[in-house]
Amino acid sequence: MNLKSGYTSLSSPFELGLHKSGRRLTPQRKKVLDLFQSIGSGNHLSAEEVHGHLIQANSRVSLATIYRTLRLLVRMGFLHELELSEGGHRFELLSKDNPDHHHLVCINCGRTEEFESEEVVLAGKKAAENKGFKLIESTLNVRAICPGCI
Repeated sequence: MNLKSGYTSLSSPFELGLHKSGRRLTPQRKKVLDLFQSIGSGNHLSAEEVHGHLIQANSRVSLATIYRTLRLLVRMGFLHELELSEGGHRFELLSKDNPDHHHLVCINCGRTEEFESEEVVLAGKKAAENKGFKLIESTLNVRAICPGCI
């Protein structure tokens, strides 16, 4: 006799997190997270670029859904949001391998490149200690003009 359980196993940390907060893993949410996992950490996409990638893959997801999903993924700790001083936002897959990295951001085209600097991390630690803070992360965003825009 084969008894089927009414329960389904939660297969991913994302799905488990959604379930704990009373949300569902919709196909649209899965597609957005799958896109970031497929391109890997260190790649920074705007909501519009995410939308474009999904449209090219014949996925019907509205831009409003993309924005909501990106905010949710940031709150849940799967994505990091990089706020640009020009008012734009870029998102990247959060990486435990490289938590303290920094960004060069082109003020013309938005191109974003990562770099590491132990000096910046140490300066952040020192500043936190001097003020009685506990350092959580250290990031620096450098605004510049990329070679393609010079």
